[in-house]
Amino acid sequence: MTSTEDKSAKAAKRRERAAQNSVDTVPPLARLFPLGLQHVLAMYAGAVAVPLIVGGAMGLEGEELAFLISADLFIAGIATIVQSVGFWRFGVRLPLMQGVTFAAVGPMIAIGTSPNGNGITDIFGATIACGLFMIIVAPFFSQLLRFFPPIVTGTVILIIGLSLMGVAAGWIVDNNPDGADPINVAYAGGTLLLILLIERFAPPALQRVSVLLGLVIGTVAALFVPGMVDWSGVPDAEWIAFVTPFHFGLPTWNVAAIVSMIIVGIVIMTETTGDMIAIGEIVEKPVGRKQLADGLRADGLGTVLGGIFNTFPYTAFAQNVGLVSLTGVRSRFVATMAGGILIVLGLLPKVATAVEGVPRAVLGGAGIALFGMVAASGIRTLTKVRFNNKNILVVAIAVGVALLPTVSPTIYHQFPEWFTLIFDSGISAGAITAILLNLLLNSEEMRASAEKEPALSAHDAVRGPAAAALIHPEAEGTGLIKVTITDDGKVEMKDAPEPGKPAPDVH
Repeated sequence: MTSTEDKSAKAAKRRERAAQNSVDTVPPLARLFPLGLQHVLAMYAGAVAVPLIVGGAMGLEGEELAFLISADLFIAGIATIVQSVGFWRFGVRLPLMQGVTFAAVGPMIAIGTSPNGNGITDIFGATIACGLFMIIVAPFFSQLLRFFPPIVTGTVILIIGLSLMGVAAGWIVDNNPDGADPINVAYAGGTLLLILLIERFAPPALQRVSVLLGLVIGTVAALFVPGMVDWSGVPDAEWIAFVTPFHFGLPTWNVAAIVSMIIVGIVIMTETTGDMIAIGEIVEKPVGRKQLADGLRADGLGTVLGGIFNTFPYTAFAQNVGLVSLTGVRSRFVATMAGGILIVLGLLPKVATAVEGVPRAVLGGAGIALFGMVAASGIRTLTKVRFNNKNILVVAIAVGVALLPTVSPTIYHQFPEWFTLIFDSGISAGAITAILLNLLLNSEEMRASAEKEPALSAHDAVRGPAAAALIHPEAEGTGLIKVTITDDGKVEMKDAPEPGKPAPDVH
């Protein structure tokens, strides 16, 4: 065989393998089920965290909290199938998993616990309105993306992670007015340590479900402490039960709550857009504007169904995007199988009741890792940003405004209800602040004038040789001017130009 024929044969084999591993390929059931189950395991801890957080804040316990978990899993499965299979103009038709977004946690708790509101039915009403808004604006959202550059989206995701740390701490304290019980702290720390050990020493397949394994093993260990694990409701729970719409009553419509949730909807669409573009690149099927609109409509439909079936807004789960990249399996029908598994789990009340019985201290330890990863995702997005003085201010002020209700929960209690519903969560306040500051400080004219500013802001308080290099008039932020530190601690610049002479060549 000649060299040319050999190359042609190899190319033909590559094309054949690619055809067998395309987005539209349906793997055999023997592979389809375990691959789908792997996606469910990768997202399960994050999927059940939101109903546990919101339900706990609303004072729900036992069967009601278990019902929230069942409804969440059930609608997550339906939303995943819509997104992966698609029908008419709904669904991006890519291997994306859908789950309840963490971005809505703070606003939903503020809405549900408002003293002048209607409780959880206000949340469901605002969720339905948010979903309808997402469906309507989906075709136009690409025109709004300029308001959500990495400086805004990264800041908002960072704020979400930081704001949720208070939830993890609340789980560890477990409503004890005297502070956390030492054994709770021990179990939270042990769970967190276990997650770290799995990440460090376990095989890659187990590393991908480290948070879930931490929850399972931490719960088993807690069985040895009397009263720490409450599974008393599991025997009485039914094996199979249907998720019924409007279980907690008909939705109620609070304008301030709807506005707050629509802001969350914009954040959801921004997140999903990034995930769809990323998954399109991974599976080598670029996402166009039409596909993007179809995927955002599916997000909106999932959110509407969430409000009807007693759960919350839905978005694409980024960890599953990473799993597609890691496994190299491109088939969207793997996500479809995972959606079917989620629906089955949502119809098994015993599973939801068992999850509800996980000790709060164990959840707190896992929450530190889980919410920390959300914050780290925001930091990763911010690495795309050129941090001049103005961008530093955008992030700094937005994070500061967002954390005010976290560090001082009563700060807005004397304000009108519409104001507290929007700003009391911190996440909505931070998002609004980031958007407005970016528009104020990063207009086209401002960006053009800032092109020659150092890449590191003076606010970073850089010291030593790096600072000297950055402030040198010929350095222009490159750090290429060579410097040395003398014995008495002074900074000297080597090869620095004398006044009136050109700068040396430092290439």
